[in-house]
Amino acid sequence: MDTKSTFNPAPRLHQGEMWNRDAGEDLVCIDIHQETHDVKTFTFASPEGKQFVFEAGQYFLFDLEIGGEPESRCYSISSSPRRTNAFSVTVKRVPGGRISNWLHDNLAINAKVKANGPLGHFVRPNAKKYLFLSGGSGITPVMSMVREFADTYEPADIVFLHAGRTPKDLVFRNELTVLASRMKGLRLQFLPEKVSGELSWPGLTGRISPDYMKLAAPDVAERVVMCCGPAPFMAAARAIATELGVPPSNYIEESFDAAVIDEVDIPVIEEATARTFQVSFAKQVRQIEVSGEQTVLSCAKKAGVKLPSSCSNGVCGTCKSKLVSGTVDMNHNGGIRQREIDAGLFLPCCSKPLSDLVIDR
Repeated sequence: MDTKSTFNPAPRLHQGEMWNRDAGEDLVCIDIHQETHDVKTFTFASPEGKQFVFEAGQYFLFDLEIGGEPESRCYSISSSPRRTNAFSVTVKRVPGGRISNWLHDNLAINAKVKANGPLGHFVRPNAKKYLFLSGGSGITPVMSMVREFADTYEPADIVFLHAGRTPKDLVFRNELTVLASRMKGLRLQFLPEKVSGELSWPGLTGRISPDYMKLAAPDVAERVVMCCGPAPFMAAARAIATELGVPPSNYIEESFDAAVIDEVDIPVIEEATARTFQVSFAKQVRQIEVSGEQTVLSCAKKAGVKLPSSCSNGVCGTCKSKLVSGTVDMNHNGGIRQREIDAGLFLPCCSKPLSDLVIDR
């Protein structure tokens, strides 16, 4: 008699009206929790009691007004998708960060904000074994995944490696410790870069390396790797995973947030024949040169032109702008709809000029 069975998580049950991901509806903040000295979790619900359907690893695009100016920013969901009455995002206060500082200092319980979502494709595939890698506040999308495993009691073989500057910067440290004590398949590894503010530290310190990775997950080549964190952390993780034999198809990273840094800091190698176009920003009375091999956003950022942006991959739609004149080659990933394109809008983050441009920014 064959006693083998395949685990199938229980289907989600929803009651009432569902949240419209495209409508930019109101959310009300129902809870604020201080996670660490510079990280807060904000929990939102629908004022009408609508239910949220999302996948662990996705994010919401928030539309805010700060100092009389509209601002948009993407934040990954940190709560479990199995809890549909509300969702949480976890935000680190960034020195000089306009949005994160405003949220930490001004957003209060019962305050309303507008948001679109869920969005994003950083979603785990079905696999037997995982390695979750996170650095700093990049823990939020993979924390949502772990919380879903805990909620569904789905059998899992997970090595979770979370890095931070010091032990006090390890977001969700206490909760993860409790989860690891209850989830038989969760092996937890904390890696602070240095120890300060703590009398003793039982583990290793430093940065991720091939030797450390082999120690934490000797079978890393057999695992699906889900990685999110600052750009240097992800670059190091990507190189280490490749060196240790992880197939490219099994290495998945969340590029939103770090993508802007990558795009600005990594020089673009241009062909000698690449044509250069004049790109004008009407409201800022600025004009820059953009090669036909570069995106409008990357060059605008380098020139100090102010453009809202988050993902830099054509996913979130934060940089959406009106193209007054000219044509572009746009390769987006769902961040703009056809009716918006027909109305003359485009995404500078994933658009290369095909002619001189005038942009209503």
